[in-house]
Amino acid sequence: MSKHTGPGSGAGMVDWGLAVALGSRIAGEGPVVDRSTAEAVVAELRADADRSTGLVREHTGLVAAERTAPVLVVDRAGWVAANADGFATVLAPVVDRLSARKGAPSGLSLAVGSRVTGAEVGAVLGFLAGKVLGQFDPFHAPSGRLLLVAPNIVHVERELGVDPHDFRLWVCLHEETHRVQFTATPWLADHLLGEMQALADTLEPEGLLEDGLGRIVEAVKSARGGGGSVLDLVSTPEQKEIVDRVTGVMSLLEGHADVVMDDVGPGVIPTVADIRKRFNRRRQGVGVLDKVLRRVLGLDAKMAQYRDGARFVRAVVDKAGMAEFNAVWERPENLPSKAEIADPRAWISRVL
Repeated sequence: MSKHTGPGSGAGMVDWGLAVALGSRIAGEGPVVDRSTAEAVVAELRADADRSTGLVREHTGLVAAERTAPVLVVDRAGWVAANADGFATVLAPVVDRLSARKGAPSGLSLAVGSRVTGAEVGAVLGFLAGKVLGQFDPFHAPSGRLLLVAPNIVHVERELGVDPHDFRLWVCLHEETHRVQFTATPWLADHLLGEMQALADTLEPEGLLEDGLGRIVEAVKSARGGGGSVLDLVSTPEQKEIVDRVTGVMSLLEGHADVVMDDVGPGVIPTVADIRKRFNRRRQGVGVLDKVLRRVLGLDAKMAQYRDGARFVRAVVDKAGMAEFNAVWERPENLPSKAEIADPRAWISRVL
């Protein structure tokens, strides 16, 4: 499956323009900084991203050509626009399946439905745009792109009261690790898109349209009570198997990046221990609405991915060394399953 950067053939079912406009409005602009400060932050983040490439390569042994994926320092609106593009790519198999079904909406009903869906996507993007510090987008042709959200980085470094220069390099180390993961492993992005296609092939369009909204509402209700997310909407054994495979990969990616940033950090970031301690507290979320949205969107699961993935990576590296661990990047069959993330010895036995 090839990567692309725009909505697919079923794009009319989502009003992406509305999603971007609404998401940008919800996200807001972030902290107020004068022009000279803003320019200095942008320049420093670019320099830190470049510096991180060599640091990650030296520590992991993964070789990725430098500057194959551009570094974009963006504001919140820029992040929303980039991720609407990414959403269109990832959701294309599902949207195409819906649009191809017999009796799919058209005309006025399609226009109204696309605006409703666009508003829902925009609300999600608007919420996330105020939270994300950086992100590697592997699906942007030809080699992905690294996004660093400058207003959020400045906001968090102020909120935590940490050294801003140390914090910026720390963030760049994490995101640059993701860039190296994908650019050193060219098949990885297409593998993930293939999993999305496989999941789309298992979905029943009628069920999605008729009771999808009701099930999401139920997920919201259960989230307030302490359980459930939109990820729980998959129900068949085949769907759960695909989601488990994707969960294993995402846990690997996030855990590996966390391990690299913490292992490299002490040598180049004097205050890294303090940053990690304060940042972990922030990851728990703050207000009630924030916590509900985190659970509904599956962000609580993402926090578990950081923790469980890091444990997996450390266990394998401690047992076999980094060079042996890098077998995980050789081919899709070597990726850990969700069960193996929790049992690193099982992965070592199977792969090494």
